[in-house]
Amino acid sequence: MTCSSELAPNDVEVTLGSLIARGYRFVHPRDADGELVTVVGVRMHETVVDVVRLDAEDDVTATRMPYDEPNILEPKQVLWRRSGDMETVVDELLELPDDEYAEPAPSHRMGKGCWVPNGSGRAKWLQATA
Repeated sequence: MTCSSELAPNDVEVTLGSLIARGYRFVHPRDADGELVTVVGVRMHETVVDVVRLDAEDDVTATRMPYDEPNILEPKQVLWRRSGDMETVVDELLELPDDEYAEPAPSHRMGKGCWVPNGSGRAKWLQATA
């Protein structure tokens, strides 16, 4: 992850703290040499998943997708997406209403489950059975 001089460290901490306060969980994919590639925050709620990928303070992408999207890092179905600087993109993401895209799920698919690390910074959605 490269650093830009546009945001002071305190601004970055505040922005990341606001994501953590909203329930985002973070993974830190690394390359074969162990170098940090990016930082990815994931939040599952209602029937959607919000993902924010922070490649640099001025290179951030946030995406909202259905909860059952098989690949959250390269989704085929996107409900909302923004790219740009960290402050703008995260502000827009956090302004989205939690239920804006939430449609009632069929009773057998309530969106319960969790993301489980699958090696090399990847994760797989495991649907809860109970």
